[in-house]
Amino acid sequence: MARDNNKLTGVQKAAILFITLGPEASAGIIKKFPESDIQRITYEIANITGVRAEQRQEILNEFIEMNRAKEYIVEGGLEYAKSLLSKALGQQRAKEILDKVTEATQQYRPFAIARKADAHQLMNVISNEHPQTIALILCYLQADKAGQILSALPEDIQSEVAYRIASMNNTSPLVIKEIEKVLDSKLSSVVKSDMTVLGGVSTLVDILNQVDRTTEKNITESLEREDPELAEKIKESMFVFEDIVTLDDVSIQRVLREMDAKELALALKGCSEEVANAIFRNQSKRAAAALKEDMEFLGPVRLMDVEKAQQKIVGIIRRLDEAGEIVIARGGEDAIIV
Repeated sequence: MARDNNKLTGVQKAAILFITLGPEASAGIIKKFPESDIQRITYEIANITGVRAEQRQEILNEFIEMNRAKEYIVEGGLEYAKSLLSKALGQQRAKEILDKVTEATQQYRPFAIARKADAHQLMNVISNEHPQTIALILCYLQADKAGQILSALPEDIQSEVAYRIASMNNTSPLVIKEIEKVLDSKLSSVVKSDMTVLGGVSTLVDILNQVDRTTEKNITESLEREDPELAEKIKESMFVFEDIVTLDDVSIQRVLREMDAKELALALKGCSEEVANAIFRNQSKRAAAALKEDMEFLGPVRLMDVEKAQQKIVGIIRRLDEAGEIVIARGGEDAIIV
């Protein structure tokens, strides 16, 4: 990667910054970002093959300068910050940094008050709105709160709202403003809007992970009838291979009885130590030793083959869960008590 810093997007600069800071320092920062931003940044990190030393230094300097500008603004206001930065960086550079800082601080997340409101109160306010309106609002709420509201809706409305969340993409500021006017009269909320990308499969999955099993099943079955391909994408995202560590030992042992030893060895290639240990501890010493030997015997393998094997195991887990033979912990009424 050898692009001009001026042509890089904010997400690309953030990715290079985290690479520069290293995993330990970056981990404490990136976890504070919204999930959607984390996904975009990690995607960029994964696609960066190399960064020039001077490029890393420029982005690090910009990060330091912007944080310094924010501190100066807090200390003495915009003019105070402009004066200090102009002395340190020159008027032109100071203006560029302050423009970026003020632009960032002027962005507001729509439905901020709705995010602070009680789920029951919000349910009363929006329950009679059009499913598209409800879907848009739920996209802006915390996943657990959106899950509570989705669970409380009538079954036919649940499916309609879920489908619209999963199918949603870019939303016009004008549309958001109109919806905010409705909430304004009911929640006395005035919120700025901006063009944003929201919704999609990941948003719906976050919400479904917080609802009870009955609600989830009703929605996924309805989506299967409406859009089988979309329903399959959602199912695949509901439980991923790394989530094996969230299963109890009895469930893992039940899953292991369904697995082919060679396929399991392939699926474990390159996985985290935590996942591997969850498998090993639920096997006999002899079986665990044999599995480790199989993994070593495989040697280098293609990533796509590993992912294919992992997805087959996820399919087994989903099938056993649907049959009630194992339990995948979910939010709401499906929470596990031990």
